[in-house]
Amino acid sequence: MLRGDVGAVLDVYFRQCSILVTARDVAVMAATLANRGINPLTGEQVIAPYAIARTLSVMTTAGMYDFAGEWIYRVGIPAKSGVGGGILAALPSQFGFGSFSPRLDQHGNSVRGIQVCEVLSAHFDLHMLNRNGNSRTSVIADYDIGRGASRRSRRADERQLLSAHHGDVRVIELVGSLSFATIDYISRQVAAKALPQILIVDFRRVADVSSAAARLLADGLRELERFNITTVLSGLARSSLTWEAISQWTDGMTRVRNFVVLDEAIEWAEDQIVYRYGGHVDHGGRVPLAEQALLAGLSPDDIAALTALGAARTFPASETMIHAGTPGLSLFLIESGQVSVRLPSGVRLAALTGGMVVGEMALLGDKRAADAVADTDVVCLEIPIEQFQQFADRHPRVGKQMMQNLAALLAGRLRTANVKVDLLSAD
Repeated sequence: MLRGDVGAVLDVYFRQCSILVTARDVAVMAATLANRGINPLTGEQVIAPYAIARTLSVMTTAGMYDFAGEWIYRVGIPAKSGVGGGILAALPSQFGFGSFSPRLDQHGNSVRGIQVCEVLSAHFDLHMLNRNGNSRTSVIADYDIGRGASRRSRRADERQLLSAHHGDVRVIELVGSLSFATIDYISRQVAAKALPQILIVDFRRVADVSSAAARLLADGLRELERFNITTVLSGLARSSLTWEAISQWTDGMTRVRNFVVLDEAIEWAEDQIVYRYGGHVDHGGRVPLAEQALLAGLSPDDIAALTALGAARTFPASETMIHAGTPGLSLFLIESGQVSVRLPSGVRLAALTGGMVVGEMALLGDKRAADAVADTDVVCLEIPIEQFQQFADRHPRVGKQMMQNLAALLAGRLRTANVKVDLLSAD
């Protein structure tokens, strides 16, 4: 029953029916409905998700006039036809379709428009009730830090502690769109194994999260809090729609943390395990050159001779020590502080501390492939590559030993990369 002034209501109705559009305009409208109210061309949210659900419901039940029941049976896509010959069809999260052909059937729908939609639906299996989604595909990787440690290089005592307690940190990497069903599956996967002290859930490959999924996820996180388990959500920028959907339900939780980068989340969790089992993570302690991995096997005289080639350098926090794309003219033996090696895209390849070397690929004659940035104040020894090569020519034994050490370092990194590939390619 219409309420209000009948003349005013009919005036709005007739104006809506008189809007001049093209088939492309209709397709953009349909795509906006399929895209949760976000115009796919401008990226602007023009319709609220609440209104989208109600609009698509009406389109499903009555959008094709008296042909609506048969349309859903044969085509299975929410649609709206107009007596001008247009059809607007929207399949949520997949596509929007617009057509125009003025010849109408007895129901007032476009004859050719219906035929095109029937062919498309049958050919591409688009019926909305014929879905083949599998919630198990939402988990792309599930591992502990024994198989997927952070890229931070650790001292021997730290590695020993983390090896003994690797099961205390579990990482689950997600992919795709998360719904009620996928979160339910993830929750059951978590409960199927011994609960860790720290659970890291990575969202960087997640396209979107439904409100039901976000709410169910928050319920699961509250349950984990009851068991004193800390959950870390990674891969979520604070400005993202996914974080917005989740954070409204997780605000106030004391055991939920957020990191944008997964590797930094794993590094933080590793630090917590080291602390909890009586270890100490030293970011600032000075490490003598004799403990450098690149200098392993060298005598004190050899190390003294190498030290004489270089110069002491200090870099304040946030300063870039090495720029990607520049010639490799020096290597840096870190004595104290922490350095992150990052690709130009911002992806962190490694976190290095005292006793480690940065810029060592210059020994192979390559240009710099990544940036090296001081995370903290850094003290190091810079050795020019040209002078080192001259030294190695005069002392071939030392040069050979250092190249063997470099090969061992690169082999270790390759093993780590292989483990990561294996995790992501496992069934």
